[in-house]
Amino acid sequence: MELRQIKYFIKVAELEHVSEAALELHVAQSAVSRQIANLEDELGVKLFLRGGRKIQLTSVGELFLEHVERAMLEFDKAEKAVYDFLNPESGTIRLGFPISLAAKTLPNVISAFRKEHPQIGFQLHQGTVKELTDAVISGQIDIAFVSPVPTSHDDVKGHIFFTEKMMALLPASHELTNEPYLRLMQLRHEPFVIFRQGYHIRDIIMKACTQVGFQPRIAFEGEDVDTIKGLVSAGLGVSILPEITLTDLPMRDTKSIEIIEPNVSRTVGIILPSKREVAPSEQVFFEFLKNYYERLNRFGY
Repeated sequence: MELRQIKYFIKVAELEHVSEAALELHVAQSAVSRQIANLEDELGVKLFLRGGRKIQLTSVGELFLEHVERAMLEFDKAEKAVYDFLNPESGTIRLGFPISLAAKTLPNVISAFRKEHPQIGFQLHQGTVKELTDAVISGQIDIAFVSPVPTSHDDVKGHIFFTEKMMALLPASHELTNEPYLRLMQLRHEPFVIFRQGYHIRDIIMKACTQVGFQPRIAFEGEDVDTIKGLVSAGLGVSILPEITLTDLPMRDTKSIEIIEPNVSRTVGIILPSKREVAPSEQVFFEFLKNYYERLNRFGY
């Protein structure tokens, strides 16, 4: 069984068409057909049902595809590991991040890093903390920014860079906007605009409200900071958002106010896999991040 045969098989399975697969692979259609036939002969089974313009996987073909796709992912990771080892100042880092860090934290960090290491590129992947954690564990991404940062996970190592306050966000017309600070209990009768289930920011808000003795009345749920800020701006409710999302170009018609009771905050940092070594280029990025945030914290981030 040859690696070329596996690549041809996966491409045909993806497109369900031999000639289209040949075009994408930049080889002759006959070469693709021959390699697929050789693979089927070697395995002793038919991998495709042939009929009409398209071909489809047999049941055993679907089973074979599931396994060889995982194998190809390992081949790709092995190839990347060797390349990165030989070229620590080049290569591509697959970096994950949650939506709440997309607007300010991520662009600032990458811009500063690329000034010092211009040959290292990034593939960016957005998701919830759970999705990012699962992706780091499976090897689909290399490193992920997360918040809050896990401190006792078996499969990932968490590194906290800073802790930030969560701020109340009110419509500008709200009667409490002239207050210098708020106690969360003052918002117990307000409709809340918060992230949907699956986002850790929602969990932080719900826990804080429970801590002071009420369950928030949820008017709207979303998965985008700007949408939540827009709904608050329109007077449809109040929210609690990370300070970092409110300091850069704050929206008109809203007012952010510090919450002094209880202390509502979140940790921000990254996760790395704990059961495999990171590539040299990823280690370069990790060391840069530690120094970057150490400097920021020293000067009062």
